[in-house]
Amino acid sequence: MDKMLETLDTQAITEANWILINQQLLPLLERKDKLKAIEDIELEKAVAIAIQVLQVGDFQTRWDVAKIFPKIGEKAIAPLLEILHSEQADSEIRWFALRILGEFNQPYLVISLVKFLEETQEEELALYCAQTLAKIGQPAITGLIELLKDEKSRLLAVKSLAQIRRSEIIEPLLSVVDDSNVEVRITAVEALSSFHQKGLIPVFIKALKDTSAKVRKEAIIALKMRGDLKKQFDLVNHLQPLVYDINSEVGQQAVLALGCMRDETAIAVLFNVLSWNNAALSLKKEAVRALNWSGSMKALDYLKYCLNNCLKSSDIGLCEEIIAVLGRQESTELKSYAANIVIDFLNSEQEIALTPQIKQAIATSLGELRDSVALTHLEKLTFDDDSKVKLYAKAAIKKFTAVEK
Repeated sequence: MDKMLETLDTQAITEANWILINQQLLPLLERKDKLKAIEDIELEKAVAIAIQVLQVGDFQTRWDVAKIFPKIGEKAIAPLLEILHSEQADSEIRWFALRILGEFNQPYLVISLVKFLEETQEEELALYCAQTLAKIGQPAITGLIELLKDEKSRLLAVKSLAQIRRSEIIEPLLSVVDDSNVEVRITAVEALSSFHQKGLIPVFIKALKDTSAKVRKEAIIALKMRGDLKKQFDLVNHLQPLVYDINSEVGQQAVLALGCMRDETAIAVLFNVLSWNNAALSLKKEAVRALNWSGSMKALDYLKYCLNNCLKSSDIGLCEEIIAVLGRQESTELKSYAANIVIDFLNSEQEIALTPQIKQAIATSLGELRDSVALTHLEKLTFDDDSKVKLYAKAAIKKFTAVEK
C-alpha cells in the first residue's frame, strides 16, 4: 500500500485541509494515469479519503475534490450512489454526488439515476438528476440498447434512454414503439415527441390508434406542435376522431391539438364539439379556448353563435368561458369585433345574460378589450343592483383610464 495513504493525517480530513489531501492523493492518481499497477486496496483508500472530504468540506473544498473522483475511476461510483440515495445526507452533498456521477458513462449508473429520479421527492435534485442524465455519453447509450433486448430490463432501459434526449436514442426507441408492454410504448412515444423530425410523424399517427389511452394521448401531444406539417400529413383528419374518444383526457388533448392547427376544417370540428349535446362541459370549455387560439374572425363567429345559444341555466359555465376568451383578443380588429359580440349579448336581455355572474364576466372581458364603444355599457353596469357587478364594472373602467395616462 502507498505509504502516503497509510500515514494520511486524520485531522487533515476532519478539517478538510485540501492542500495536504491533494498532496496525498495526486501521486497515486498520477501512477494510475500512467497505467502503473495499483492495488484495489489503494484505490479504496483513495475513495474513502475523497468521500470524507466531500462530507466535511466547505463548498469550495467539495468543488475541488469533485475533480478527483473521475480520476479514481469506477470504484468511486458505488459510494457516490450511496450518498445520493441517503436521505440523511444534505442536499448540497447529494448535488455534488450527482455532478460527479455525470462524469461516468456506465449503463448501470444510468439505470440507478433513473430510479433515483423516479423516487426522489426533492424537486431541485430531480431537475439536476435529469440534467445529469442528459450529459451521459454514447457508451452508456450503447449499453442501454443491449438491455432493450431483454424483456425483463426493457422498461427500465427505455425510461433511461428517454432521459438522454440525444438523437442517438431515436432508432432504439423506434424499435420498441410497438412493444407489448404499454408502459414501454408510452415512454417511447413521449420521448420521441421531443425530436422535431418529419420522419417521426407517421409513427405518431399510427400511435393515435393504439389500444392504450395514454399512448394515444402522448401521440396527440407529439402532433400538437406540428401544425407546419398539417397538410402534408393530413393531421386534422387524423386528429378529428380522437375528439370523441372514450377517454376524456384524450378528447381534451385532441381539441387542444386542433386549436393549434389554425385551420378552417379544424375550427369547424371544434364548433361541432360545442354543438354536441353529449359533450362534457370540460371538453366544451377546451373547445372554446382552442377556437380562440386560431385567431380568426370565423372562430369568433362560432363563439358568437354559441354564446347567443346559451339559453339554459346549465349553460352558464360555458357562457362564462366564451365571454372570458373573447376578452383575450390581441389584434385591434378582433378586439373590436369581440367587444361588439359581448355588448350585443349583454343587450340581448336573455335571461342568462342578466345573471350577476355573467354580468361580472362581461365587465371583466370589456375591461380587457378596452374598446371605446364599451365605456357607455360599463358605466351603465356601475349602477347595477348587484354590488359585485358594480365593483367589476368600476375596475374595468379604471383600465381605460390607465391606458390614457
